[in-house]
Amino acid sequence: MPATGVAAVAAALALTGCSSGSSSSSGSSSPGASSASKQASSAPAQSGNQLQDAYQKVIADVLPSVVQIITGDSLGSGIVYDDKGDIVTNAHVVGSATTFTVTLANSTKALDAGLVGSYPDSDLAVIRLNSPPSALKPAVFGDSGKVELGQITLAMGSPLGLAGSVTQGIVSATGRTVSEPQGGGSPGATIANMVQTSAAINPGNSGGALVNLDSRVIGINTLAATEPESNGAAAPGIGFAIPASTITNIADQLIKQGKVTNSGRAALGITARTTFDQQFQPAGAVIVTVSPGGAAASAGLQPGDVITKIGDTPVDSLNALTTALASLTPGTKVTVTYTRDGNTQTADVTLGTLQSP
Repeated sequence: MPATGVAAVAAALALTGCSSGSSSSSGSSSPGASSASKQASSAPAQSGNQLQDAYQKVIADVLPSVVQIITGDSLGSGIVYDDKGDIVTNAHVVGSATTFTVTLANSTKALDAGLVGSYPDSDLAVIRLNSPPSALKPAVFGDSGKVELGQITLAMGSPLGLAGSVTQGIVSATGRTVSEPQGGGSPGATIANMVQTSAAINPGNSGGALVNLDSRVIGINTLAATEPESNGAAAPGIGFAIPASTITNIADQLIKQGKVTNSGRAALGITARTTFDQQFQPAGAVIVTVSPGGAAASAGLQPGDVITKIGDTPVDSLNALTTALASLTPGTKVTVTYTRDGNTQTADVTLGTLQSP
């Protein structure tokens, strides 16, 4: 039987490659060499088909669990969390809205939904369908500890309103601490342990699923990086997703009690703002209020103290303080360097847990 076009080209390359080596003077190859060439030529095509089949299986498994969410004039994506109609998404997708229109990936019928709870500090929220259909398919969430560099990922959602869209890439990095921009409905949260991916994430993808080839959701697509020197233009191939462990922790609490009491995030128990020096340069995070009984209060910190360092990490702004705390866990003992009345002091603080307002 004649070889296929792909196999014929591959075989020709193999034969050309060995023509200057051990081929016979007549230019014909031995039966063994011909057999080996055919096996080698079929391997790439077979491998490609297997990868394509894997992609298509993941899409068939997970895409029915990804929805489009419309709130006012904006839209985003969400992931079906359970068969009761709960859908997890980004807090910046829901914004200040309490009612939503949801469209399932396998349907054109608009469904009404209401807010269950929102936790902007981790940019996560849960909404619930008023009348969930019987065929609702919850997604399966993966183990964040098993996410590794180079794993193939598929990003599913509604970029630019194109519902049911899928892009592909790899896990480019793990453990990223990322600060979101403020404005446009975004809470400007600082989130730790994010998954970086090369899969394209565009407006409307927020709240959608980042999935591995085991059909497990490993993250919620949240934002794409931008180039600071190009007026906020997207940086191709650099997107970030909130990890599955954070999603399930926050979503479970919002569903059960409507608020978050154990965020897994460290806190000082203060409110603060950026302070500036005489040259109008950021010079630290000045404490505005201290929560009674909180971590800072227990360590003797007071309103007016200017925090300049957490452990060995310099702090020159509120954002720097938030980023430093995002990389730590509740219960960690850390040395806080601060100034009071012009004098530099330190305090050993056992960090508390960030909670809902």
